[in-house]
Amino acid sequence: MNLADAERVTASQLRAARALLNWSGAELSRRTRLGLRTLRRAEQRDGPLGMTAANASLVVSVLEAAGVEFVFGEDGRAGVLLHSSPSSTAER
Repeated sequence: MNLADAERVTASQLRAARALLNWSGAELSRRTRLGLRTLRRAEQRDGPLGMTAANASLVVSVLEAAGVEFVFGEDGRAGVLLHSSPSSTAER
């Protein structure tokens, strides 16, 4: 996903992605090396993530590497899918 697309990811998608992977906020923090408070702030809002474009891109990249796909419908709806990937189970 490119930087512009990463900025489209919503807080709801981030929460859903973590839930699909069964990752705590602390686990995502460890994998991204971003502060837990930064991630919590991003998840607490409605709509786009409240973080820098670089941080959003990093979070999205880590979640995608674990098998998450961020999807965007033409009707404005957004969601996440989980695909099996070697990194989703190997790094647990």
